[in-house]
Amino acid sequence: MSRFLNKVAVVTGAGSGIGKTIVKAYAEQGAKGIVSDINDKHGHTVVKAIQDLGGTAYYIKANTADPEQVEALIAKTVEHYGRLDIMCNNAGIGGTPAPAAETSIEDWKKIIDINFNGVFYGCKYATQQMLKNGGGAIVNIASIHSITAVAGHVGYAASKHGVLGLTRNFGVEYASQNIRVNAVGPGYIDTPLLDELPAEQKQGLVSLHPIGRLGNAEEVAKLVLFLSSDEATFINGSYYNIDGGYTAI
Repeated sequence: MSRFLNKVAVVTGAGSGIGKTIVKAYAEQGAKGIVSDINDKHGHTVVKAIQDLGGTAYYIKANTADPEQVEALIAKTVEHYGRLDIMCNNAGIGGTPAPAAETSIEDWKKIIDINFNGVFYGCKYATQQMLKNGGGAIVNIASIHSITAVAGHVGYAASKHGVLGLTRNFGVEYASQNIRVNAVGPGYIDTPLLDELPAEQKQGLVSLHPIGRLGNAEEVAKLVLFLSSDEATFINGSYYNIDGGYTAI
C-alpha cells in the first residue's frame, strides 16, 4: 500500500514496542519514517529493518523530556526530508510502583517530564512546522489509564489524563488550519516488556480484558495509521480506546 506516499512521519520511542511497530507500519505504507529514541542501538536496528524491507527511514536521537531536543528533532527531520506531515508522540514510561502518597518527587517529575511534558513539546514543535506545510496529523499515544485510575501508578495515570487535555486543546485550536490531533488509548499490549512479568501476573492482566487476551502492537498501529490518514479527515480532538473492552466495565 502507498497510503502515505511522500509523507514524512516522526515516531518517538520508536526503538521498541508499540513505537517500533507504528513506524514500521508507516514505512510499509509509503511514508519516510523518522525513528526517534534514546537508545541508539535500538533505533538503528529499526531503521535497518525498515530499509531491508524496501522502506525509507532515518534515525534521530532525542530525549522527549528535553524541549530543546524535541525542537531539534523536528528541525533535523525537515533538514533531512524537507517537511513534516505526521507526528506520533509515543515515548513514555511507567515509573516505579508505589502508593500515591509515597511516590517519590523524583519519580513523579521523571514521569511527568516524559509522558506529559514530552507530548506537549512534540505537539508544540510539530504544529509549528505543520503550519508551514499547510497542515498535518498528530496522534498521541495515551492509555486506558487516561480515563481510569491505576493503583500504585499515580504519576502514570495523571500524565496520561493530561495527554487528553493536550490533544483536545491542540485539536480545537488548529483545526481550522488543517492540523488534526487525536489520541489513542491502548489497553495492555503484549510487548517484550510484559514478558518480564511472572506468568500469574501476566494472566491477571489478561483477565481484565473481556476479549480474553492482551492486545498486540499491530492492532494499535492500524488505529494510529487510520487517524493519521486522509480517511480520518473529519476526526479531530478525539480519543479512542483500543482495549478489548477493558474500560467498558
